Amino acid sequence: MLDPARRFLEKEGKGGVFFLHGDDEFRKDEAVRVIVDAHLDPATRDFNLDMLRASEVDGERLASVLATPPLMAEWRVVVVRDLEAVASNARARTFLVEFTSAPPAGMVVVLVATIPKGSKARFWKDLKAKSRSLELMSLSHDDVPGWLLERARDTLGVELEEEAALALSAAIGSDLGVLEQELKKLSGFVGDGGTVTRNDVEAAGFQLPVQDRWQWFDFVGERRFAEALAGLPILLGQGESGVGLAIQLGSHLLRIGVAVEGGRAALEAVLQPHQRWLVRRLDPQARSWTVDEVSSALDGLLRADRLMKASGVSSETLLEEWLLGMLVRMREAA
Repeated sequence: MLDPARRFLEKEGKGGVFFLHGDDEFRKDEAVRVIVDAHLDPATRDFNLDMLRASEVDGERLASVLATPPLMAEWRVVVVRDLEAVASNARARTFLVEFTSAPPAGMVVVLVATIPKGSKARFWKDLKAKSRSLELMSLSHDDVPGWLLERARDTLGVELEEEAALALSAAIGSDLGVLEQELKKLSGFVGDGGTVTRNDVEAAGFQLPVQDRWQWFDFVGERRFAEALAGLPILLGQGESGVGLAIQLGSHLLRIGVAVEGGRAALEAVLQPHQRWLVRRLDPQARSWTVDEVSSALDGLLRADRLMKASGVSSETLLEEWLLGMLVRMREAA
């Protein structure tokens, strides 16, 4: 699967103004490299690439750089980072919006920004409307294992076992830069075409959690409620929040519900690209649930979530109560 920047280029084509925004700095940096590499020949790259920071150049300097045509090449690329630095400069804003509306032939401009949360400034809306806009938000916990699986195969030329991807995401979190570095080390260890296993991750010295959060969600999905009860205090002791677990568990159950009603194809259709790895785990789990059981479980989980946020009862007590209720209902049904 192509990464977002390459998919974006295939769809939008070359040239013009690209506006990269969102809070994922790793993927924004990667998108910049993809756009630059797609337009510039290494032989003339030094003559036709300017890397600027809006916080370090004035409007006159920026206008001069953007007015310079390509030299001995089809394209000239100008990358402007930290674009939020010009958001308070009306003259610079006007110039950039006008430039974006009609960029000269042969010019490629990559504007990179982290739009302030909640901002409704017209400047950002104009850039999104007039440029080739690509938002790159930080990946969720559900996205990270899928990103690792694709990265290992498509970029590094190795296979990564699903359990190894889960272990890496559990040990490191969602910092893609750090994950990339460690994945490169592991791929170097197994060599081109090799397979990175969970044992390899453990041998590399990563401190894995005693209770894996993915395994815990699978306990619930597989109706192994007694094991989920035993793992709950361990998860909370590792720093997980009760509200966070409830939200993630709710997503897990909703996806199971989609599979119960519509089967594997319906589940694949609602998952984001980096979440498709979940199908292999959730499809078998869905076979042991009914629609009514999923609905009842979600109702109980919603009640627990509300009480966590509004009452003085501990998250552990409320989640234990929910799990015990699920265990009792399963035994009564049996």
